[in-house]
Amino acid sequence: MPSALAAPCPDAEVVFARGTTELPGVGPTGDAFVDSLRSRVGPKSVGVYAVDYPATTDFPTAVQGITDARTHVLTTAANCPRTKMVLGGFSQGAAVMGFVTANAVPDGVSAGDVPAPMPPDVANHVAAVALFGKPSTRFMHAINDPPVEVGPLYLGKTIDLCVDNDLVCDSHGSSFSAHNEYVEAGMVDQGAAFVASQLQASWAADVPVPPTSVAPSPQTPPAPVPLSGPAAPLAPSAPPAPSAAAAGPSPHLPQAPLTPPGPAPSVAPPLPLEPLA
Repeated sequence: MPSALAAPCPDAEVVFARGTTELPGVGPTGDAFVDSLRSRVGPKSVGVYAVDYPATTDFPTAVQGITDARTHVLTTAANCPRTKMVLGGFSQGAAVMGFVTANAVPDGVSAGDVPAPMPPDVANHVAAVALFGKPSTRFMHAINDPPVEVGPLYLGKTIDLCVDNDLVCDSHGSSFSAHNEYVEAGMVDQGAAFVASQLQASWAADVPVPPTSVAPSPQTPPAPVPLSGPAAPLAPSAPPAPSAAAAGPSPHLPQAPLTPPGPAPSVAPPLPLEPLA
């Protein structure tokens, strides 16, 4: 039997907190979100971690979810540094994940009652944050909890979706049934499309850019030097300059006419000498 091996680090991992009273796992909204996201990232592997917390109407117990999600994010960043994490949540789970990203303990909360904010460099391992139906300030005030504020290191990569008239997330909402319509309203797909684009950009940023090659300038190769054999002939030296006598007439004096070509002219024979008396 082959031995069991630890699961390899996925290309991406969704850390999702379910909504109030939903069964353990990521809940219906989380399931739909993960399915939609996987269909958008092609061959990339997407792992899922369901935040472990009660998710009941005893809202102060949500701090257990903050602690569990924080611990998992830190562990993943240390053990799988190339995995791109996606933090997500629905309803109470969206509040949990919003607090996970906070860079400071909320006002009015004792630092001993909540986990410390995550180190700033952890944000480099989180590609996106997707929140569905995050409780509004009005709602959080009604349950005597501080408002949910996404930390500045995560704000630029966060999508915060709220169905119109949702009693939980819309400051002026009055319908609780609208709170359960994120799949039907197309907002789960909208969130998945945003997260997929963030992941693709993050993966692309990890691909090293090959250095630009510079073509060498053409050069004339040197002539080969023979290793043995007869010595190469020496280049002829310039002929010596002619002497003044052989140089011919000076260019400042007229030159004698040249003899035309053809047979030499006949010369009359010498006259006979008369005998001496």
